[in-house]
Amino acid sequence: MDTLIQVAQLIFILSVLVILHEFGHYLPAKWFKIRVDKFYLFMDPWFSLVKKKIGDTEWGIGWLPIGGYVKLAGMIDESMDKEQMNQPAQPWEFRSKPAWQRLIVMLGGIIVNIILAWFIFVMLYVNYGEKYVAMSKIQENGIAFSEVGQKIGFKNGDKIVSIDGKPVNDNYRKASIDILFAENVVVDRGGKQIQMTITDAHRKEYISADGKSFIRPRYTAVVDSVTPNSGAEQARLMKADKIVSFEGTKIHYFDELASALSSKKNSVISIGVERNGGLLDLKVKVDQEGKIGFKPLALSETEFKEKYLVVNEIGLMQAIPMAVKESYDQIVYKIKEFKLVLTPSTGAYKKVKSPIGITKMLPVVWDWEFIWSFTAMFSIGLAFMNILPIPGLDGGHALFTLAEMVTGKKLNDKAAEIVQTIGMVILLSLMVLTFGKDIWDIIAQKFL
Repeated sequence: MDTLIQVAQLIFILSVLVILHEFGHYLPAKWFKIRVDKFYLFMDPWFSLVKKKIGDTEWGIGWLPIGGYVKLAGMIDESMDKEQMNQPAQPWEFRSKPAWQRLIVMLGGIIVNIILAWFIFVMLYVNYGEKYVAMSKIQENGIAFSEVGQKIGFKNGDKIVSIDGKPVNDNYRKASIDILFAENVVVDRGGKQIQMTITDAHRKEYISADGKSFIRPRYTAVVDSVTPNSGAEQARLMKADKIVSFEGTKIHYFDELASALSSKKNSVISIGVERNGGLLDLKVKVDQEGKIGFKPLALSETEFKEKYLVVNEIGLMQAIPMAVKESYDQIVYKIKEFKLVLTPSTGAYKKVKSPIGITKMLPVVWDWEFIWSFTAMFSIGLAFMNILPIPGLDGGHALFTLAEMVTGKKLNDKAAEIVQTIGMVILLSLMVLTFGKDIWDIIAQKFL
């Protein structure tokens, strides 16, 4: 059932995005009196699930949920309809229209995706307010860093002051992303400012760790559960015990204990424990991994939100410019992500996901706030992907049209066919690779 809900969410999101994107091409095409032969939600190689011809246009739903398309008369596109292109040009065909009109038709889908994202962000702000986990609250007592963060040079308790010379975004999620893309991060360590340099090698380690944030709130070392046959069990450590000292030295946070234990592998140490208002001194064996065998008590989702979540009510007039800024921020992040993917040394290209991989990222409950937030971000991603100057994408068609407007020379049909074929081969190859990777990951998780 959980998987069905995730699949249903993805199909809903893709349907909204694809239909509106394609209407971004369809409407200007009709305005410029270009005949639209097909309008399809999802792709229909070999057969379609539903189709009906209304006027000149065949409307349909394909069986392969990886996009959709509008087939314009007299245009070399993914349909590769060479027969039509061999006929004399007709006034209702795409190729017969002025370059500026063709450019508007090509960019229509991208423009709609950006407007859609902006509109959704406005509605989210108005209906749900501005919500974010406050970085200022997270790092009130400093930050706990993952192993990757500590390899960079961060130390537990550091407070981030600036990222690439700019103040830290108070949105915890955005601040985490900013650190990943940053070149330099300045931290406050005991009143002294220290600069960290982030390299592609660090980014690779972060990405290899499945993108788990290397910054997180600090929390006390309270026992949630004890691992059977561990040093903690043998020392009779119990649920709700709070570890307050290590070898006579006071500790306040779990990360301090974890760091101290890592230096005492395969040894017996003493810890101070608060239990029912009293203080105990226990001898505990540390294993070869530097652990004593207990799971610390973390904040529940409700407690986390109460402590760190900020919710600001936003009116319509305030929401409009905020949505514009959020859309712009998302475009900037997409550019940075693309740069990361194109840098082989980071290994980011291995994390590119197909619809199968995206489905696994969705919640197992139907949450409209999340769905619309994801749709808005996905819409920006779709706009960015389509603007890329790759033959077969809107950006590729737009690039050749712009070149024609500048030079006054149009790419001949034969050359256009070759370029379109190369573009489709590239896109299909990427799709096969991403689908194959996600399918293999599922098989590996279940059977290997």
